[in-house]
Amino acid sequence: MEDKPQIIAYIQKSLNFTLYDTRWVPCSARFVVLGNHPRKTGALHVYEMSAEGDAKLLQEVEKKEAFRCGTFGASNINQRHLATGDFDGNLRIWDLEKIDIPVYSASGHSEIINCIDGVGGLGIGEGAPEIVTGSRDGAVKVWDPRQKDDPVANMQPAEGETKRDCWTVAFGHAYNQSDRCIAAGYDNGDIKLFDLRNMSLRWETNIKNGVCSVEFDRKDISMNKLAATTLESTFHVFDMRTQHPTKGFASLNETAHKSTIWLARHLPQNRDVFMTLGGSGTLNLWKYSYPEKRVKDDGNGVEMGVIGSVNLLQNAALSTQPIGGFDWSPDREGMCVCTSFDQMLRVLLVTKLNRV
Repeated sequence: MEDKPQIIAYIQKSLNFTLYDTRWVPCSARFVVLGNHPRKTGALHVYEMSAEGDAKLLQEVEKKEAFRCGTFGASNINQRHLATGDFDGNLRIWDLEKIDIPVYSASGHSEIINCIDGVGGLGIGEGAPEIVTGSRDGAVKVWDPRQKDDPVANMQPAEGETKRDCWTVAFGHAYNQSDRCIAAGYDNGDIKLFDLRNMSLRWETNIKNGVCSVEFDRKDISMNKLAATTLESTFHVFDMRTQHPTKGFASLNETAHKSTIWLARHLPQNRDVFMTLGGSGTLNLWKYSYPEKRVKDDGNGVEMGVIGSVNLLQNAALSTQPIGGFDWSPDREGMCVCTSFDQMLRVLLVTKLNRV
């Protein structure tokens, strides 16, 4: 029992705007918080962890459009530019040192950008820097920050098809110069896996419940695992190594939080440990264990995957409101920052992760 990780609320700050997303600035003690003011303008704060154990506000910026999501994933490690999606459907890239005007701007979508991810920057993932955005307009678009205005790929419903609200996107499989996949989750329970090398829909499934978040355990390896969380207290883990022609990928589902599970986020230092964030203000820390054999014969000479199991390591209740933003520090194992809809910003410490 004593060796179980503990989740400690290290710093708590009450802010005066609605908080939607938070991200550590790579290779630094800083993090950004994104959201919107009651007057529907965008709020961007930059904080720095101080030697005294506090988070000091370095920058406070207000923009015309309300921010919904952000990522550093496509940025050069020296520039550390922040890409954001906003409520008006704009994709912007900001230099935090000169934040007056964006260094890149595109009218990405006709409605709110719900989700964003980046790859090819920060030394994570092979290939070109790219950003993916998902929107209420039903489209998933891929952007190269070196090319102005137009996306390099656009996955949207065919004419006459119902437009589903895309709630979540994630890059994966970026392990060489040409391979790259995107997982996207939608409000009707659809999960789609787009292969960017072949510009095709590689796989799709429906988990019968709105998909709040998807994340690969690593972006820069051959696809290994994908976690997906849903509106009604359930998350799924898919083994992405073996795709069966009819059965798809092996998976498990687990009930947790007794509420919407807003996010799943894998620990950067150990891809088999992940945190799920609940609509009731709770955090659950999980460990995935692989089966003895990851592949078996389906009886007809075709390989199919075998799923492992998940074990709850620790849980904590931080708030009564949903925790909608969360980011592990890529540089300090166990340090993380999260935001909740009670306008609280928290820096957490998760202990003993090297022992799980």
